[in-house]
Amino acid sequence: MTTPAWLTEGWQHIWLPYAQMKTAPLPLPVVGADGSRLRLADGRELVDGVASWWTVAHGYNHPHMREVIGAQLARLPHVMLGGLAHEQAYILATRLARILPPGLERTFFTDSGSVAVEVALKMAIQYWVNRGNRQRQRIVHFRGSYHGDTFATMALCDPDEGMHALFGGMLANNLMAELPASPDAIAGLDAMLSRPDVAAVIVEPLVQGAGGMLFHAPETLKAIADSARRHGVLLILDEIFTGFARTGTMFACEQAGIVPDIICLGKALTGGALPLAATVATSRVFDAFLDDNPAKALMHGPTYMGNALACAAANASLDLFAREPRTAQALSIAEHLASALSRLKGKPNVVDVRVKGAIGVVQLERLDCIALRQEFTRRGVWIRPFGNIVYTTPPLSISREDLAILTDAIVDVVENCAR
Repeated sequence: MTTPAWLTEGWQHIWLPYAQMKTAPLPLPVVGADGSRLRLADGRELVDGVASWWTVAHGYNHPHMREVIGAQLARLPHVMLGGLAHEQAYILATRLARILPPGLERTFFTDSGSVAVEVALKMAIQYWVNRGNRQRQRIVHFRGSYHGDTFATMALCDPDEGMHALFGGMLANNLMAELPASPDAIAGLDAMLSRPDVAAVIVEPLVQGAGGMLFHAPETLKAIADSARRHGVLLILDEIFTGFARTGTMFACEQAGIVPDIICLGKALTGGALPLAATVATSRVFDAFLDDNPAKALMHGPTYMGNALACAAANASLDLFAREPRTAQALSIAEHLASALSRLKGKPNVVDVRVKGAIGVVQLERLDCIALRQEFTRRGVWIRPFGNIVYTTPPLSISREDLAILTDAIVDVVENCAR
């Protein structure tokens, strides 16, 4: 592989995510991307099977995205939202209110998914404080959950998952429940949400992503929403991964017919072009912050919140969701994944094969993540296994040919690693 000078020189100074830098191999140098393909410095192309951590819904380098972002760059790259306004943020907030489940009307912009969840937690706790109840400060989350890597979000991740175990003694003491997929689990959740110190319950609807690509049924999600309503607890949905057609509907919560009090969005919001996230609340939540007392305002404000370039990218992405058949494409991908990956069912070392929308998962008894990544690269695909799973979340616009390359590689590599 051709190794550019910028990679070898920069390797002495960069710190990579989720990597033990002493033993990590050099990453692959990407010099361009189009559609569902990454172009490496040595001229090779890889089919991207993870859409750059689930963001690139429309493929790389879409001409409409380039055009809109370029025009905004020439006009106004950024201006602070504190006391000033720009068109792209206000248009985007309006458009989100129109496409989200009815009632979600007020958007607070941030620049990452973790911070969007942090803002949701602050909203939920301050909602109760503003209403005169300082007791409700704890958050209920679920086994298998993952909501980010910042301190408040780490406290909402499954402690058995292990990635944040080092910080266990420093994190907020929240409450973890089992997903209510049985009568006993529903009763357990009801008991937990009846506590007088619970402010909100948070869940990744239908798919717990980084916790292991764990799926649950719409009925389970509906049971969570029903329990929250029974006990007057706020419901937060983390749709940072599942939003924007990934599960086969524009938002995963639509499949359960529920509307949360607060929803968190990110990743595919900008089609993978620029960092942007959003925390969207109902009027019920927003109205608790309206008061003559300045102390009841939400005191949060990331420097680059509502960045004009990022909001322009998000508006361009919403254009594409409106004019191109992304939901239908997600369902078509699901059909292909279910058929192609079913060949691995019952194979040695394979624990489970599951598909939800444009998400395909092969769970293994054991795997060597680095060795498998290298093998996938050799076969011309970019797939990044983690934990005990090999998964694919391709761009929703991926061609049938590239999708077949992805699934053929998964089947071949998993079969070979079992021998």
